[in-house]
Amino acid sequence: MNPANTQIEEHPLVALLGLAVLAAVLMWLGGSPWTAPLEILVVFFHEASHALMTLVTGGKVVSMQVTVERGGEVLSAGGSRFLILSAGYLGSLLIGAALLVAGMRSRHDRAILAVVALFMALATVLFMRNLFGFGYGMAMAVALLAIAGFLPEQASDFSLRLIGVMSLLYVPRDIFSDTIERSQLQSDARMLAEEFGGGTWLWGGLWLLASLLICYLAVRWSLRPRRRSAALATQL
Repeated sequence: MNPANTQIEEHPLVALLGLAVLAAVLMWLGGSPWTAPLEILVVFFHEASHALMTLVTGGKVVSMQVTVERGGEVLSAGGSRFLILSAGYLGSLLIGAALLVAGMRSRHDRAILAVVALFMALATVLFMRNLFGFGYGMAMAVALLAIAGFLPEQASDFSLRLIGVMSLLYVPRDIFSDTIERSQLQSDARMLAEEFGGGTWLWGGLWLLASLLICYLAVRWSLRPRRRSAALATQL
């Protein structure tokens, strides 16, 4: 007989159900100690996005902080102030969306998770200036690297999906809470409005619309069937 291959597809409805269950559990546990490490991770991505945009636009990162209260800040000099302020919420969401799509579709989950861990370690060593933020960044980097290096492939796959779904749930809610529901807070949108005009609600509303579009596209791309090759026995 000739060699034969068959293609096994993950059914989109099964993948959708898995994401829905994961999202429901995270929403139910939201704000609890169980989800705190993930929520702080989203904040880490938020601040790291500010820092990265600072560097991309020619500025200098003075310091980065992440706190146990799920807050943070980046002090920078130079660069495009408009892009730096805009990068926080949307940057962290894009990172989460990319990780979700990777977890759902890629066959290189371990390598991707290892890259995330190394990115966190590098950002922590270079920019983090508060004790909690440094400890958290290094501990999470080591944990993700250990998952990628020592646990089965499925653990890396689940970790990518978990981080991705958490970002898709957390960021739009945070945008609405910080920039629209409580527009008086000193947020990225408020600073953008003070420096460039337009009002906190305007920038928050635009970011919220953009975040919902990113969430939609991430889920849509994630649910496209992923083909896996399974070689059948070959007889000569």
